[in-house]
Amino acid sequence: MKRILKILAIIVGVLIVIAIAIPFFIDANTFRPKLEAELTDALGRQVKVGNLSLSLLSGGVSADDISIADDPAFSKSAFVQAKSLKVGVEMIPLIFSKTLNVTELTLKQPEINLVKSENGEKWNFSSLGGNNTSASKPAASGGNPNLSVAKLNVNDGRLTVSRAGLNEKPRVYDKVNIEVTHFSFASSFPFKMTAQLPVDGSLKIQGKAGPIDANNAARTPLEAKVTVQKMNLAASGFIDSAAGISGVADYEGTVASDGHEAKTNGTLKATNLQVVQKGSPAGKPVQVTYTVTHDLAKETGSIPQCEIAMGKAVAHVNGTYDAHGKVTSINLKLKGQNMPVDDLEAMLPALGVILPPKSKLKGGTLNTTMAIVGPVDKLVTVGTVKLENSALANFNLGAKLSAISALSGKNTGNDTTIQNFSSDVRVAPDGTKADNINLTVPAIGVVTGAGTVSPANELAFQLNAAVGGMGIPFTVAGTTADPKFVPDVKGIATGLLKGLGKGNANQQNPVNSVMDLFKKKPQ
Repeated sequence: MKRILKILAIIVGVLIVIAIAIPFFIDANTFRPKLEAELTDALGRQVKVGNLSLSLLSGGVSADDISIADDPAFSKSAFVQAKSLKVGVEMIPLIFSKTLNVTELTLKQPEINLVKSENGEKWNFSSLGGNNTSASKPAASGGNPNLSVAKLNVNDGRLTVSRAGLNEKPRVYDKVNIEVTHFSFASSFPFKMTAQLPVDGSLKIQGKAGPIDANNAARTPLEAKVTVQKMNLAASGFIDSAAGISGVADYEGTVASDGHEAKTNGTLKATNLQVVQKGSPAGKPVQVTYTVTHDLAKETGSIPQCEIAMGKAVAHVNGTYDAHGKVTSINLKLKGQNMPVDDLEAMLPALGVILPPKSKLKGGTLNTTMAIVGPVDKLVTVGTVKLENSALANFNLGAKLSAISALSGKNTGNDTTIQNFSSDVRVAPDGTKADNINLTVPAIGVVTGAGTVSPANELAFQLNAAVGGMGIPFTVAGTTADPKFVPDVKGIATGLLKGLGKGNANQQNPVNSVMDLFKKKPQ
């Protein structure tokens, strides 16, 4: 027994000595030209590898650094640059026949630059795996090299995403880790990816991809599940920054692409959502459930189903979009029926709607139908709104109208009851226009008219209150936060003169009638 143990000890010792000694007899750098050539042919890009060292204990070859050239149509700088590269190899063929059989590739701390063309039709990685004039040798026939690797890893990388021709700040994704098994250009392979999103947040993608499209790697078939936590909507890059949308969101969804058409669906839950740049965060979470079909070649898509929910208030959206230009354009229809105002009220700040201080809409339902069209930075929204059985709490409309004597004494109380309100609206970058206003406040009567709200929330409304069979015209100026109600003297006089023109013998002097409107009624 002791003799057997001694023999085993001697064998182990000899193996250790061999493992230590072999690297001194095999210069790993002799394999560098072959490694560079194989990677260059496989990627269709010039690949440069630094000093190589052999380690039998780890079962591989390590390089000090590696760089992969960019598509020359985009830049002359590196597409990928990594501090080190570990190449797992089959040791027996390497030792005895000096044959390099790669089993694993690991990039450590790579800097990866992804750039989309100015017209949005191509990425700088689209030509990976195909023929490229920067390569030392032509790629295999059809652009699909006969290369397979059991494991392909990216550890602690940094991914920078930008758009050519735009001055916007590139998006940076840190701590990028990618794990691919059974990689091949000619077949599908499973993969996992995790990353830290800009301004905190995390991304996890797991699924399978391939075979690699030889003509455009960006159109490689893909099936994956996507999970995002604490995504900053304004900085993440998942939403066109020109839209001015911000907030923090969690997302769960799937994506399936055949290389030509991608279908995605999922649920996004956003907090502190802000829809317009001049708005402020919504007071309640918003949930968006959607289905999208995207044409990869045209960079266009359709949204057959989308539900935006805040509590029990649900709006349905469908339509199309075009993302091939510098700014995404949309053509959407939005419809909301019997939406509880109490749930919607918290969304008003996010839409840039400012109510008078301490006031809020309370109770009732809202119905709306809207068409939303144009580039996301210059959207035009046209449609109708109808509010029923609600109240503007902590806003005494009667007191605001006291400057108009014919309307003074109309006591609406501290909360102004709104039996119904309807209007045709148009919201655009140059402001909001409201036509065909019809407002019924039981304590006052029916108010009709039209007006505008400027981008600075300045009011310019011409309204008419039907009180006791008489029309009382007035204007609303000031701002949405501090509206000013002023009698329309010219409108009143015009109305009285028209009455005289009809030959009413009992009509009093129009000047006296106008003056009476400004007289305070006895208490």
